[in-house]
Amino acid sequence: MQALFNSIFFPESHSVRFAIKGVIAMALSLYLAMFLNLDRPYWALIGAIFLQIRPESGLVIEKGLYQILGTIVGGIFAIVLLEHFSAYPYISIGCLAVWLGINSGLSALVRRVNLIYAFAMAGMTACLIVLLVMIQPSQASSTMIFATAQARMSEIIVGVICAALVSTLIWPISVSSVLRGHARTTINKTLHYLCIELDPKGSHEARHEAIDSILESLTALNDDSTAVTYEGPLGPGRSRASNLLSNKILSLLSLIQIFGRVQRNHPELVSENLSHIIDNMHSYFVRISQADNFTTCHQLVQELRREQVYYSNKSTGKSALEVRLLKIALELTADLIVILKSYDSLTSDRQILLNAPRIKPHHDPLVGVTTGLRSAIMFLVGASLWIGTGSSAVLMMMILPVVFSIMMARLPMMILTLVLRRILVGLCFALPLAIFYALPLLAESSGDYELLVLILSAPYFVGLLALSNRPTLPYGLGILIPFTIFVRPSPGMSLSFQIDSTVSYALAIFVGVSLLYWLFKLITGPSLQLMMNRLINNTYHDLIQLPQQTKGDIWFNSRMGDRLLRISTYEKGMTKTRNITDLALTALNIGHVSLRLRKVIQGNCSHRFDESLDELQQALADAFYRCYHGLHTSDFTEATEYLFSKLPQEEFTEEQYELIRGSFERLSLTLARTSENIAQDSGHQHNA
Repeated sequence: MQALFNSIFFPESHSVRFAIKGVIAMALSLYLAMFLNLDRPYWALIGAIFLQIRPESGLVIEKGLYQILGTIVGGIFAIVLLEHFSAYPYISIGCLAVWLGINSGLSALVRRVNLIYAFAMAGMTACLIVLLVMIQPSQASSTMIFATAQARMSEIIVGVICAALVSTLIWPISVSSVLRGHARTTINKTLHYLCIELDPKGSHEARHEAIDSILESLTALNDDSTAVTYEGPLGPGRSRASNLLSNKILSLLSLIQIFGRVQRNHPELVSENLSHIIDNMHSYFVRISQADNFTTCHQLVQELRREQVYYSNKSTGKSALEVRLLKIALELTADLIVILKSYDSLTSDRQILLNAPRIKPHHDPLVGVTTGLRSAIMFLVGASLWIGTGSSAVLMMMILPVVFSIMMARLPMMILTLVLRRILVGLCFALPLAIFYALPLLAESSGDYELLVLILSAPYFVGLLALSNRPTLPYGLGILIPFTIFVRPSPGMSLSFQIDSTVSYALAIFVGVSLLYWLFKLITGPSLQLMMNRLINNTYHDLIQLPQQTKGDIWFNSRMGDRLLRISTYEKGMTKTRNITDLALTALNIGHVSLRLRKVIQGNCSHRFDESLDELQQALADAFYRCYHGLHTSDFTEATEYLFSKLPQEEFTEEQYELIRGSFERLSLTLARTSENIAQDSGHQHNA
């Protein structure tokens, strides 16, 4: 509440500009809807309100396109449904519930936030058209159905277009600047983690806090990377550069852990030379993290790489493990250079040729089914009350809470319940604003557009101030949308002041959002353990399929990014040890290592050992899966020893031969140690 108070009475300059833009957008959308003689112009305002969330130009354009697409799809579905079943209201309601469930379920399977709005609009538009036609079943005809659908779709599209134009033309905020901020934050967090990982005094908790923070930043970077493509000719290149940056940071995370784990868990293997390499990297990473500009960072990384190359060429008598770790150190600095170049590309005004796929969202049908079921039940409960009472106010209980259930399904439960409570608080502010301010003044006015905008601008300005800040955004949403429904701005407002209908709408929305809150509590979805099992199982199958991919390392990174974040999030709700997150990071690394080993062996022996390499890959995936259950991984060690014994030593350079042997040794050590840690953790939990 303190944050809400500060947002309204002590707003920052960016919030004031945001609110002014929002008022202009809503005034324009209302004017255009009234000019076109649309039946319910206030739905244009609601379309514009949804577009105010995340006001950056690229995001607004992308969201607007998706909202228009969803509106058209929802309108077409409503027309088809009513043409065939307008005489059978119960069948129509059942089909509409299924439609909402499908859209809600599909929205849970995508990671792109703006695409979720397309599914929300498809559901909301279909609901509006079907229910408004069913209110007057005796007048239902093909002409009325089409006219209703055209009006509802036009109203929403008008609001979307007006909001997009205002956002783009007045005080525009580019998503590319936000993307640069995300990239800078992610790189800084990564550099901080590199220092912690190589610090002998670094704690387990600090390391995992840093990893969680990096994964969250990567998600934000990845979510905004598509919208930047709408910002001029440089947009697509910046999107590709951010994708490459995300990809390489994941590679960096998989590499740096190798040094930290060897240093912490196998100090007997750390020779004086290897200790010098690790200490040197740590000191450079500290200096790089403290640098305040790109040029200094880039120079320090180049300097570190030159020292690594010099030491790698000079030193002799290295062990197999040391040879492998020197190679990894060079790969690590190479990835860090690419990351810095990607960031430089994001900040420059030249054409960008970098390219990499986006991080793929993890699709789990169980989550989709749960989300779709929740939305369908929410709609059917409202429909039952509507049929039982016949009140038109109950329609809002069938529309708004369902839209909220689609938009918020991806939020963690703790955040989601907080958001819904704040929406209810915003609703409590919206009702007195409507009853004691807006409606009495409008009842005494002439009903002209100018007076309408003048009276409504103050409440909308207040709601937009709350909407402009992330902590108070739910309050703003709870004020703006219900207030619009209570007042229902339209021509002839001076004749439409009915306090009883306003209170009825408020009660319907309040009960609907409250019911949605409890539905989220009751229908929580699959258990954390089940979701974790499915994530690990998907990773297991990806490890098996990895050699068949043309760009395996990039393919694997893009699939593991969102999966790592989910594993980390789920494990925080299950245990404090974070062994499964460590295992997932190990999987990311061993996938890369297996590809490099395959490339080295095939480069020297052609395809003679492809069958043995496939068997080794299967053994590697099996060992990963056994690790998850805390079982021994000796089968993988035996498979590596068997393959290594078959390799003709004369066909490899000494460095390559030692690199292969060092990789096998390190993988065996890592898998054995991880398996032992998970087994101990399971034993402790069982004893507890």
